[in-house]
Amino acid sequence: MSAADRPTRRAPGAPASAGRASAAADPSTIRRSSLDPRDAPIDDTVAALPPVPAERLHPDALRERFHHPPVWTPEFIDDRWRLGPDTPRPAAVLVPLVPRGDGLSVMLTVRTAHLSAHAGQIAFPGGRTEPQDGSPVGTALRETEEEIGLARARVEVLGQLPTYTTGTGFIVTPVVGLVDAEHRLEPDANEVAEVFEVPLAFLLDPANHQRRLYRWSDGLERSFLAMPWRRPEDGREFFVWGVTAAMLRNLYRYIAA
Repeated sequence: MSAADRPTRRAPGAPASAGRASAAADPSTIRRSSLDPRDAPIDDTVAALPPVPAERLHPDALRERFHHPPVWTPEFIDDRWRLGPDTPRPAAVLVPLVPRGDGLSVMLTVRTAHLSAHAGQIAFPGGRTEPQDGSPVGTALRETEEEIGLARARVEVLGQLPTYTTGTGFIVTPVVGLVDAEHRLEPDANEVAEVFEVPLAFLLDPANHQRRLYRWSDGLERSFLAMPWRRPEDGREFFVWGVTAAMLRNLYRYIAA
């Protein structure tokens, strides 16, 4: 999935709102260079939000939350400024939550390096909708089974989050599910380089959410969310960003509401 970044372009002294309108009218400017998101400086002017209370991160509490949804507003809904004139194609991803001894974790994938789109990026398992899927849930479960070999019988679907429209032309439904801790995986080596897990409490703590910002010399800016996580066992950093980070931020908003 593409990055959930938001560009602005404004003349010196112009308000930010005017810059956003200008950038939306000229999306081609953002495609002129390929940038490593890790190089973008952190915007530390954004006020911190409180973490989700620990008692809300248990399976029963999540079941109750999805059974009785709160009144809330998603923070990120699209990066449609990069879309062409074509209608976005439907897609879905699974947000897999795995119960572990120290709490729930989120299962994520690293895409293989040879893929033509988003190579090496971190993503939820999922993909485009096929006619036989019947629903976003059907798409998320089928794609997850094809990508990482997680049997759909091992997933308890809790519910869905609002759709997110990507710059690559998809309108994506995140489907949240609890995964049986005794599951087995068989990742498709052509698509998935690695499957790993991050503690849900880490990802739903805004102290770990970084707003990053590129600035070009001509005034173009590109802002996006990142949630870098370092695995304790080997110190390896997994740079969660873009659409994946945006969906996790919406999950934070939903559970914290």
